[in-house]
Amino acid sequence: MRRRTEILVLLICLVIVTTSFASTVTYDHRAIVIDGKRRVLISGSIHYPRSTPEMWPDLIQKSKDGGLDVIETYVFWNLHEPVRNQYNFEGRNDLVKFVKLVAEAGLYVHLRIGPYVCAEWNYGGFPLWLHFIPGIKFRTDNEPFKAEMQRFTAKIVEMMKQEKLYASQGGPIILSQIENEYGNIDSAYGAAAKPYIKWAAGMAISLDTGVPWVMCQQSDAPDPIINTCNGFYCDQFTPNSNKKPKMWTENWSGWFLSFGGTVPYRPVEDLAFAVARFFQRGGTFQNYYMYHGGTNFDRTTGGPFIATSYDYDAPIDEYGQVRQPKWGHLRDVHKAIKLCEEALIATDPKISSLGPNLEAAVYKTGSGGCSAFLANIDTKSDATVNFNGNSYHLPAWSVSILPDCKNVVLNTAKVNSMSVIPSFIHESLNKNADSTDSIGSGWSWINEPVGISKASAFNKLGLLEQINTTADKSDYLWYSLSMNIKGDEPFLQDGSQTVLHVESLGHGLHAFINGKLAGSRTGNSDNAKVKVDIPITVVPGKNTIDLLSLTVGLQNYGAFFDLSGAGITGPVKLNGLSNGSSIDLSSQQWTYQVGLKGEDSGLPSGSSSEWVSQPALPKNQPLIWYKTNFDAPTGNDPVALDFMGMGKGEAWINGQSIGRYWPAYIASNSGCTDSCDYRGPYSANKCRKNCGKPSQQLYHVPRSWLKPSGNILVLFEEMGGDPTQLAFATRKMGSLCSHVSDSHPLPMDMWGLDSKTRRASNPTLSLSCPSPNQVISSIKFASFGTPLGTCGSFSHGRCSSAKAHSIVQKVCVGSTSCSIDVSTKTLGDPCKGVKKSLAVEVSCA
Repeated sequence: MRRRTEILVLLICLVIVTTSFASTVTYDHRAIVIDGKRRVLISGSIHYPRSTPEMWPDLIQKSKDGGLDVIETYVFWNLHEPVRNQYNFEGRNDLVKFVKLVAEAGLYVHLRIGPYVCAEWNYGGFPLWLHFIPGIKFRTDNEPFKAEMQRFTAKIVEMMKQEKLYASQGGPIILSQIENEYGNIDSAYGAAAKPYIKWAAGMAISLDTGVPWVMCQQSDAPDPIINTCNGFYCDQFTPNSNKKPKMWTENWSGWFLSFGGTVPYRPVEDLAFAVARFFQRGGTFQNYYMYHGGTNFDRTTGGPFIATSYDYDAPIDEYGQVRQPKWGHLRDVHKAIKLCEEALIATDPKISSLGPNLEAAVYKTGSGGCSAFLANIDTKSDATVNFNGNSYHLPAWSVSILPDCKNVVLNTAKVNSMSVIPSFIHESLNKNADSTDSIGSGWSWINEPVGISKASAFNKLGLLEQINTTADKSDYLWYSLSMNIKGDEPFLQDGSQTVLHVESLGHGLHAFINGKLAGSRTGNSDNAKVKVDIPITVVPGKNTIDLLSLTVGLQNYGAFFDLSGAGITGPVKLNGLSNGSSIDLSSQQWTYQVGLKGEDSGLPSGSSSEWVSQPALPKNQPLIWYKTNFDAPTGNDPVALDFMGMGKGEAWINGQSIGRYWPAYIASNSGCTDSCDYRGPYSANKCRKNCGKPSQQLYHVPRSWLKPSGNILVLFEEMGGDPTQLAFATRKMGSLCSHVSDSHPLPMDMWGLDSKTRRASNPTLSLSCPSPNQVISSIKFASFGTPLGTCGSFSHGRCSSAKAHSIVQKVCVGSTSCSIDVSTKTLGDPCKGVKKSLAVEVSCA
């Protein structure tokens, strides 16, 4: 009996221990409330399948170091349930592991279940089998769809509950999202939209997670669902109830890349301005989309034509390294906002005008505390304003943050974070290959047959839509037709050139006549449809027309996006160029083959016995499978493959797909700029680079996929390329730079001291090598005065201190990090009465 009593006491203690960390999460009109306390929360999106489990801990820690409180992620239905009732939560799909790692780092989670996610993800995250359920209509008041949506949502919620991952159970999940940006397109669904949203809200609430649910871009989100804002700016957003907090679920840190497009980027000064403006005008929860964008491995890209890289110009880049100065400057913004937290959560802001395009917002606590934000929203002109009896300089398109309503700790336009110029060091894929053919001796290959080569092929009258035919099991669908040419056909008369006319819903096609490539055409991200006229030569007797139709990621956005078709729906005609005669082939009997023979033969794994290495390696030919063995690059730096010289296809490393490659798709020659004026509203097309170059040339290979030696690379080259040009590119940190004015706001680490000490301190220039094993090895540039240019291209201005270089060298060389007071006392005064700054560029080794 005594033993049973001891066990009972132990069990009671365990229950107390396991439940004592549970949190109560609610909200009011000002903020998310955790355990009775309003919170100012900074969040960032990291999508677990766009990186690897080996990368997750570092990504999460860098997010925490950058000042985040919350990690936000979608849940990807088509990854987790690729076949109805067959689930996959392994490897990159291990959602539970990802959430637990976030919790171990001491951060919260916002779980955006959707289950529609958009996300530039294939089919918006929906599994293709959903499309084939009888009577189904997506995202509307439709019983078959609602039943499946509820079943999957409930499964994810139950999985989280079983692992005790909701805050109400002691876990990290403080928010969940149902649906996604439906308000952008709900009008297209007519009268059925409102009942659907009401049902979705009720269904989510009924799952009893113990935490609030949100709907983004849904102005009519029913209570108690919180409606939230997505966009480049959300400072003017107002919730649909005065009982709900002002929340920003997607602050777009950049934009996505499309094959055929230039590379978008967003200046950090503008991003910081948007963040500060949101908190200035009453916001208390803000999320970056993306904080780490990552990589679209396999065939996960949507669009269509979304590139494999999903870097998004995020604070943590595709390879998992911090992007400077974006990461560092935003970290400083977060610190400044958190210094204002006590006032921000105490009250609503009192907003007043300081002049045209000039605004002040003041927050006061009941105990007399005060924080203020001063904004200049003019796109061109700086201004000087008077506030609380003091004068403040406000650059155009900037916000100054004053935690005590007196001292400026940060202005969003003044970047006091170091910049980093990354570089890629190339090396041969096969270091032991002959120097004249750097990796050709290591290659073997297999020709993919033109046309029908699988026993599963079938015949059908007329032209079939591709997605309904392939169910997206492959990017490829063969359309094959045989016909006899007598020689007296009208389209052959009068010496007329024969032209094959093909129309397709997209996304591309290759036409083969009698086994030879006759022509190709692809659409683009603006218009996926293809219409092409290809001059061909036919011969008397039997002729074969083989059309290879291809997709490049399925549509992921828009009303009824699931009904967007693909493939050759016609007409397909043979035309006489000069005599106007034609024959329509569209309604004839075509033979169809889903996918490639090599896909069914297991070629992506490299294990087939069919590979050959003789005779000479075929180059610049379509439909070739290539394979080679290689050793991994030494070290721990991130790795990419440089695909320059290849056309289009897909690549596998040790059986794992690194995604579609397409370096042959060259971006437009126009619309780019070397520098982008951050002032004024940002749009997806405002700041672009990489004109006239491949949209994507480098493709991320996760280190965890590589062995020291004996790795297998397999390529399927669709268009034609030269695999011997492939090379590794290891990502190195190049120069580190910082440029700080002697009139910068005071360092925030001085805010623990008294006001007299704070006023006496100076701005500080800080540099730190990316690795603790590195030290600053040399000073490439140092100038105190009026230096010109940007990182990598600094130059001396008319005013420059002769002492600056030697001082920086003495303080920094040989150290992992260093800091220098930016003042005339430290660096001398080369030009009295002139506003000065210190610019430094260093190398680490």
